[in-house]
Parts: sequence; structure tokens; C-alpha cells
Amino acid sequence: MNAAKASVVVLAILCAPGWVLAGPGGSGSVSGRVTLSGTAPKSKPLDLSKEPDCVKMHASDPLLPESVVTGSGNSLRNVVVYISSGDSENLPAPAVPVSYDQQGCHYTTHVLAFRVGQEVRISNSDPISHNIHPIAKVNREWNKIQLPGVPPFTYAFEREEIIPIKCNIHPWMQGYFVVLRTSHFAVTGEDGRFSLPNLPPGHYVITAWHEMYGTQSKEINITGESQSLDFSFTAKP
Repeated sequence: MNAAKASVVVLAILCAPGWVLAGPGGSGSVSGRVTLSGTAPKSKPLDLSKEPDCVKMHASDPLLPESVVTGSGNSLRNVVVYISSGDSENLPAPAVPVSYDQQGCHYTTHVLAFRVGQEVRISNSDPISHNIHPIAKVNREWNKIQLPGVPPFTYAFEREEIIPIKCNIHPWMQGYFVVLRTSHFAVTGEDGRFSLPNLPPGHYVITAWHEMYGTQSKEINITGESQSLDFSFTAKP
């Protein structure tokens, strides 16, 4: 095969469906850390007295609230960092569901972020009944009881929204569904760190949301390099 034919073959492969020709500078990334400035509120064990089985489960391991969880260096957990403006990729929602389990008389994932149209697989691993109640305002509000041992069920939300979750049977059980249009998001863990990789060149607004401290947004230009971006929330008096 001569050089001209080889070039044609290579170009045909690169332009086939599923291949993307990188623009000038290629894709970039944003990573950073979320911290809390000031003193985090002291956590008191949750009152589980309404459900004796839950009291037994946590007799030696008290269940603590997760609304403000900090780690080393005042890192802040359960912060959702996502692109709130500038994402034009419009990728389809993943076909694989995300999981949300009720175990040990609490939600095993306090803040769950996922895509609009992506299914959530909701399960009950406890030997007692729970009632999951997403208090949606933009999407449809519903609640469903889950008896012990019943199979999981799935549900997909149609619009972007931050949705508080509660159990109508056990009032201390609280969490959040963060339903997003963008495919670029992360939820901070104990180290407070996040990473948003594979960002095409462009101008973006990056937003950090926390259930107690609200939102912060920062603008950034991506030209194909890795950049650092940190957020700091202020503790309430």
C-alpha cells in the first residue's frame, strides 16, 4: 500500500462513528479540594428509639448525622462538584443504574449524584421495612414502602434537580439525589478531593454544592491542560 492510500485508510478509521478528532490542545481536566473554614458542628448520635431493631444494630456503633462530615485538614465530604454551564457534549445517560441501599437503618450513600434519565436501583438490605420518599419539586414526588427481602426497584428522573430523600418510617434517615444534565461531576469523599477529567476546550462554570452551606461557582477556561480549582465553605456559627 502506497503512502497516499495509507493516509486515506487512516483518515477513514479516525472519522468512523465512535472516534473523536481532538481539537487544538485536546481535552483537559479540573481537580481540587473542598474544605470547611471554621469549626464543624459537633455530631451527636441520632435518636433511634422509635425503632428498637435499629437501637440493637447500633448498640456499640452509634449512628451519626452526615449533614457535615469533615476529615483531615478540614476537608469536607459529600460536596457535589459539577459543570453548571459550558458543557455542550449532551452525552446519553448511562445504561447502567446507580445503586442506593438502605442498610443499618440509614442510607449507605448519603449524597448520590447521577444523570437525568439514568436509573436508580433502590434496595432494602435491612430486616425491617423502610419507606423511601424523594421530596421532588421539579420532578414527580413519590414514596414507596420496601418490605424486608423484597427485590430492588428502579426509577429514573426526567429533570435536573437536587432532591432531599427521607424515610417516612424512620425520621432520622435523610439523604439526597443530585440529578444532573452534565456528565462531568464528582462527589467528595473523606479527603475532600474531586476530579473532572476529559473536558473539551472551552469556558466552564464549575459549581460546588453542599446541603448545609449552599453553592459556590467559579469560572475556568480549559485549553487542553490540567488545572487546579479549590473551594472553601464557611462553617455556620
